[in-house]
Amino acid sequence: MGQILVPLVMALVSVAALARRQDVYGAMTEGGAKGLRTLVSIVPALVALLAAVEMLRASGLLDALAAAAAPLFQRFGIPPETAPLVLIRPISGSAALAVGADLMAVYGPDSEIGRTAAIMLGSTETTFYTISVYFGAAGIRRSRYAIPAALVADLVGFAAAAWSAKLFF
Repeated sequence: MGQILVPLVMALVSVAALARRQDVYGAMTEGGAKGLRTLVSIVPALVALLAAVEMLRASGLLDALAAAAAPLFQRFGIPPETAPLVLIRPISGSAALAVGADLMAVYGPDSEIGRTAAIMLGSTETTFYTISVYFGAAGIRRSRYAIPAALVADLVGFAAAAWSAKLFF
C-alpha cells in the first residue's frame, strides 16, 4: 500500500496544480533550493554535536559521569545502569540508540533495565539536536528558557520511564 500511496499523492498534487495552471516544476525546484539553504544553515551545529558526543564516549568522560550520577539515580528510582543513556539522550539520538541496544544486549530486552531503557528512548527527546535544528532553521540565536525547560521535561520523562517500567512490568 505504501509503495502506491506516495506516488499517487504526488500525482494528485501535480494534476491539481496543473489544473490551476501553476508552475509545478518551478515550485518544486524553489522548495528544493530552500531545503538546501536550511541544510547549509544547520550542518555546522549538527557536526559540532556529533563531534562532541564522540569525544565524550572516546575520552571515557561519559562513563565517569555515569558512575558519579549512579547514586543520585538510585535515589530517584532510576536504575543506575541507565545513567549513560540518560546523559547521552539529550545530545544524540543515534548514540542513545546505541547505548540502549548495549543495555538490552547485556541485561536483556525483558529485564527491568531493558524495559526502562526502551521506555526512556520513546519518552524523551534529543533536546540539543532538536533545538539546534529548529532554532538554526528559524535563525534564532538565543534560546533563552527553551533549553532548561526541555531538559527538565527530559528528566521528568526519564523518571516517569523508570517508574512506569516498575509499575507496569
